[in-house]
Amino acid sequence: MPQPFPDFPADFLWGAASAAYQVEGAVDEDGRGRSVWDTFTAEPGRVAGGDTGAVATDHYHRYREDVALLRDLGVGAYRFSIAWPRIVPDGKGAVNVKGLDFYDRLVDELCAAGIAPAATLFHWDTPQALEDDGGWIGRDIVHHFADYATAVGERLGDRVRMWMPLNEPVVVTMFGYALGNHAPGRALGFEALPAVHHQLLGHGLATQALRAAGCSNIGIASNHGPVWPASDADADVTAAETYTTLVNWLFSDPLLRGRYPVDELAEAMPGPVAEDLKVISTPLDFFGVNYYQPTVVGAASATDGPSPVVEGALLPPGLPFEPRPVVGYQTTDFGWPVVPEGLRETVSMFADRYREDLPPLYITESGCSYHDPDPVDGRVPDQARIDYHDAHLRALAEAIADGIDVRGYFAWSITDNFEWAAGYAERFGLVHIDYATLKRTPKDSYHWFQELIGKQAG
Repeated sequence: MPQPFPDFPADFLWGAASAAYQVEGAVDEDGRGRSVWDTFTAEPGRVAGGDTGAVATDHYHRYREDVALLRDLGVGAYRFSIAWPRIVPDGKGAVNVKGLDFYDRLVDELCAAGIAPAATLFHWDTPQALEDDGGWIGRDIVHHFADYATAVGERLGDRVRMWMPLNEPVVVTMFGYALGNHAPGRALGFEALPAVHHQLLGHGLATQALRAAGCSNIGIASNHGPVWPASDADADVTAAETYTTLVNWLFSDPLLRGRYPVDELAEAMPGPVAEDLKVISTPLDFFGVNYYQPTVVGAASATDGPSPVVEGALLPPGLPFEPRPVVGYQTTDFGWPVVPEGLRETVSMFADRYREDLPPLYITESGCSYHDPDPVDGRVPDQARIDYHDAHLRALAEAIADGIDVRGYFAWSITDNFEWAAGYAERFGLVHIDYATLKRTPKDSYHWFQELIGKQAG
């Protein structure tokens, strides 16, 4: 018999999320510039099925329909991202008023529906013109990012209730610049480290720019998860510690402690690092955690065999660690292990590490891809997705009961959408999208969330 669902705090924020390139489409409309993902998807072999975000779910034209779905779902907030090339087509210079007009309409629609707008400024769609000038490897981009933040903040700051300048800088660094299996597709290995520093510096400057524009409640949406050693052997434990430093603390220590986790990483960063860290550590009002799965890591194999592969990309040789399979857990249809206790462990490790320096936490993404059946008589059964969110929310409730200040949960995602290098094969949504007709059909998980939110509110 299932245990009763736990009660969350009365002011707990229930939300759903999306990202501009994954849902908007309309890539050539109303003055939008080209992004690195437009370029990347046009290169043969980069994306499964040759898919692109050119149409995606057509949210640009159907946003009112999508906001109505969010309203009926009962969420208190919608986390969306603003497309930088829609606002500043070349990444710098003239602001495209028509681009701002779209988000103005979206924010007004959300407010009219009683939904708090929660805006991410950068969800991976760097303007191609800036990438041509070096992208996040170069330093100039950080000032252009701050200028973009100012333009958006001045237009929307009176209504947007949460701000996240960056989404998952670890993914941009690792998959976009180090391994090359995401846009911009550069395989630089450890030469990608400047992208860490410049994204974090851009975040600090954008946070300051938003506050100067009158915005408040500013945080980040950063991907984190536990790293488990493959065994108790010293070499595996050390490898896991090294890996967690690189994927977790490298992206949170500068923000929350004003320093890099180890001196060697600080010394590898470009520019006046000590001065930059004062900007990077501009105080945040909250810290957003995107959680999907833990990672198992062991010492590098002492063989001359092929390099390990992470999400389709070869790891560079000479690393002191290598990922191993996470065994003993069910997996999603994307092959990701389903580990609800990893969410509790993630927020706990943040609370333990940062203590009084940790602002309130939000789970800014959590979700799963299953290859759902097509709708039949208006219904899409997806019990596995219900089970996923049920288990993760129960784990989160345990963390809150332990005294960890977690204030909200955003389900990824409101609709099925373009899943980056995996194209349209993966479905994370609470709402099914028929990509031939763009018809929206709420899945069983949508109705489950609707009932859950209603009970929590009641």
